[in-house]
Amino acid sequence: MKVSVCIATYNGEKYLKEQIGSILNQISLDDELIIVDDCSKDRTIEILEAYNDSRIKIFRNEVNQREVFSFGRALCLANNEIIFMADQDDVWVEGRLELMKNNIIKSESLLLTSNSSFIDGLGRSIDFCIEGVFAKHSVSYNKNILAIFVGKTNYYGCAMAFRKELKEIILPIPNYVESHDLWIAMAGNLLKSNIHIDDKTLLRRIHGNNASIVSRSLKEKIKSRLIFAKSYFDLINRIKNNRSN
Repeated sequence: MKVSVCIATYNGEKYLKEQIGSILNQISLDDELIIVDDCSKDRTIEILEAYNDSRIKIFRNEVNQREVFSFGRALCLANNEIIFMADQDDVWVEGRLELMKNNIIKSESLLLTSNSSFIDGLGRSIDFCIEGVFAKHSVSYNKNILAIFVGKTNYYGCAMAFRKELKEIILPIPNYVESHDLWIAMAGNLLKSNIHIDDKTLLRRIHGNNASIVSRSLKEKIKSRLIFAKSYFDLINRIKNNRSN
């Protein structure tokens, strides 16, 4: 089964080469790396265009659209059977692709989520307060959805892989969605086709704006709960319509 890896870039020149290298070392010649750039103002495009690699396919947004749109566009452009998402500043652990690919094929699930280790801007190992997922909770679908509702930090797109069939449900991603990660995770759980693995398959880089967990205001929390409810019912309707066709 061939693989598509999707990345949304924006001003990623500092760490991009390391991430691209860790991905290219694991994907095959038949796989593809789909990159959607969101109007970067630094050397991101220059770095990407310097690769002489037919697996890399670069697309640019005409105006800045932010990451949910960019990832949604990348997923639309992905052609292969298994789709991975990746952030521009992380590093794939050696063997990540085969481990996740084998688990998703063996399980026959549509969605797989793994875990992460954490590094700082200099690549040094650090502790970071994110709970992640547990294999034993894979089929606790309602509890997993509830965890999304209460704001637990379990699901991250950069730790996911899914089968292309899931695109029929998750795309297009609505404009109101704040997090494509949670939108996809909710879809997998609603479909009861979700698997977690305990393995830490990537080094997530914590730096700059993402180096601290910011408390959200009550207004922001209420807004997120409303978005959750709308997402929940929209996905339910998409699943019903998909099954009736």
